[in-house]
Amino acid sequence: MFIFAYGVGAYVIFLLTFLYAIGFVENWIVSLTIDGAIGGVDTGGGVAAWIGNVFLLALFALQHSIMARPAFKRSWTRIVPPAAERSTYVLVSSVTLMLVFARWKPIPTVLFDFGPNPLSFLVEILSFAGWAIVLLATIQIDHFELFGLKQVFLHARGEELPPPKFHTPFFYRYVRHPIYTGFLLAFWSTPRMTLGHLLFAVMITGYILVAIRLEEDDLSNAHWEYRGYRARVPMLWPIKLK
Repeated sequence: MFIFAYGVGAYVIFLLTFLYAIGFVENWIVSLTIDGAIGGVDTGGGVAAWIGNVFLLALFALQHSIMARPAFKRSWTRIVPPAAERSTYVLVSSVTLMLVFARWKPIPTVLFDFGPNPLSFLVEILSFAGWAIVLLATIQIDHFELFGLKQVFLHARGEELPPPKFHTPFFYRYVRHPIYTGFLLAFWSTPRMTLGHLLFAVMITGYILVAIRLEEDDLSNAHWEYRGYRARVPMLWPIKLK
């Protein structure tokens, strides 16, 4: 029951972090956003801000990638109960992301601003559509297993998690990584682009491209079907480039 409570707590922290991430990127509702405190005046953007932000994003990328590797999981589960491994990954990733939000330094130089017009509204809609795609894509591949709840629930009942099976629900028939597609839409679709927002989007995009390579190597080793799927379905956009 302790592991179950731990998993539920980790999920709640993830959910709050995800909701805060939306506000952070969209400069909406939350107190600290990608372009600074709402209602505040930000005059940052010096060398220290660039270095600090790059360090924060690199820290998140390293943590997120290293803890997801099978070799790390095999070592980690000698310390952490296997049923709590995914919840621990979710918890540490959420805490690391909260650190990014808390220590982020705005770089407020504006590269473009569409202003209050219908185009701005359409771009905002596209960004929120990206967040919706992220959520829906997780649901299609078992949201609760992805974020550790299923593991701790089955453990509390004395049951084991079934072996993973390769399947391609709706979004996954058109792109191999719809979760990442949604994030890219959310991060790049903005009616007002600052240097800080651009830095965030560029670094996360770079991380996503590296993460995909690592994930696909793992998936190819775990599922023989994945090699054919990889050759047949586009990576991020539903357009097959030749």
